[in-house]
Amino acid sequence: MGRVYIEELGKHVGEEVELRGWLYNKRSSGKIRFLLLRDGTGIVQGVMAKGGVSDEAFAKFDELTQESAFALKGKVRKDDRAPGGFELEVTDVRIYAIATDYPITPKEHGVEFLADRRHLWLRSSRQHAVMRVRHRLIKAIRDFYDNRGFVLIDSPILTPAACEGTTTLFETDYFDLGKAYLTQSGQLYAEAGAMAFGKVYCFGPTFRAEKSKTRRHLTEFWMVEPEVAFADLNDNMELAEEFLEYIVQTVLRERGEELKVLERNTTLLQNVKKPLPRISYDEAIEILRKKGVQFEWGNDFGGTDETIISEQFDRPVMVHRYPAQIKAFYMKRDPQNPNVALALDVLAPEGYGEIIGGSQREDNLDALLGRIKQHNLPQEAFEWYLDLRRYGTVPHSGFGLGLERTVGWICGLDHVRETVPFPRMIYRLTP
Repeated sequence: MGRVYIEELGKHVGEEVELRGWLYNKRSSGKIRFLLLRDGTGIVQGVMAKGGVSDEAFAKFDELTQESAFALKGKVRKDDRAPGGFELEVTDVRIYAIATDYPITPKEHGVEFLADRRHLWLRSSRQHAVMRVRHRLIKAIRDFYDNRGFVLIDSPILTPAACEGTTTLFETDYFDLGKAYLTQSGQLYAEAGAMAFGKVYCFGPTFRAEKSKTRRHLTEFWMVEPEVAFADLNDNMELAEEFLEYIVQTVLRERGEELKVLERNTTLLQNVKKPLPRISYDEAIEILRKKGVQFEWGNDFGGTDETIISEQFDRPVMVHRYPAQIKAFYMKRDPQNPNVALALDVLAPEGYGEIIGGSQREDNLDALLGRIKQHNLPQEAFEWYLDLRRYGTVPHSGFGLGLERTVGWICGLDHVRETVPFPRMIYRLTP
C-alpha cells in the first residue's frame, strides 16, 4: 500500500492506498462516519464504519476540524454517486495537525474579508477551479508557441525606459545608474529576439502604475507576447485568431469539470474559432453611433464602448487601424492613411474587454526617431532598439495577451482579482 493522489484513484480500484490532505467537511450517520479529504488534486469521501476501524481511529473523527491535516488509509471503491466517482473504505486515520478556528466557513463572507485571507481562500473549491484553469491555460499558451517553432525569450523586469507611456511606471533607484522602472511590456526585447530568431515569444509579469479600480485592472499581471519577423498586420491577425482558438478550445476540452464548478455557461466560448470578425476603428464607431453613443473620432474606447461593440458578435472581435494619436510610438502608420496606426485589439464578448493588443511595428529608422522625439522619450535609452532598424530592418508584428483578463473571461468571473493567486491592485499589497 502506497500514498496516491485523489486524481489517480481510478487506477487503484480495489486496492489499499493512503491519501494525505486536509479536511474539507465531515458528517456522521449513526455508526457510519464520512470524512471529505482534499489533497489539491480533488476531493474524496472516506467512509468509516464502527467496527471496521479501531476505536482509536473511529474517535479521531471527533477531533478533526475544517482544514485539519490528516491521512486516510483504506480500499478504493468506485461509486458514481460520490464526489469524483470514487470512495475510500477507511481502515485507519492519522492526524498531522488540528486546525483551530478556521476563519473561512461555509457562510457568506465579504470580498475584503476573503481578500485579506487570500492565502486561505485559495483552498476553496471555486478558487481551486480557477487556478487549475489558469494552470492549463498557461500550458496551452506555451504549447501553442513551442509547437510552432517559436523561441522563448525572457525579457527583463527592470528596464531603463518606458514602453507604453511614462505616466504608468513604477520607479526605483538603480545603484549609481539612476532610475529603473518595472516593465510595462517585454515587447521591445521580443523585437530584438525576432530579429535574431525569426519568431519568438516572451511570457512573464508586467506592471502598470495605472490608478484604475475597474474589474479589469491589476497593477501586476502576466502577459504573453509573440513577435514575428517578416509579418504584417494581416499576418498578426491570423496568428491572434489561431492562438485564441487553440487556447480556449484546449481549456474547454481539458478543464470542463472546473468550469462546471464555476457554473460557467460555455456556449459563447465554444464559438471561439477562426475566422474571427474583423472591423476597423471607423466601423466600430459606426456601431457605437447606431447604438446611440456619442463618440468622437480620435478617442479611445472605454470599457462600456468595448462591451457595446463586442455585443454585436458571437465571438471575440478584432478591431484594427486605430488613430495613431492614441497608440504607442512604435506602431507603424498605415501607408494608405498616416492618421491611423496598423494596430490591433481583440475584444472578448460578455463585457470582458480587450484581451489582446498589438500592431505592426515601425521598421523605418527615421520615422521611429521622429516618434521618440515627438513623445519626449530619452533617445539614449532607446539606442539599442534603434539598432534593430539600423542593422537589417524588416517588417515585423506582434501582440500581447493579458493572462488574467483571459482567465477571467474563460471562467466567467466578475473581477480579475480572482484570476491570480495573490492580486496586486492600487488598494491592495497584501497578503
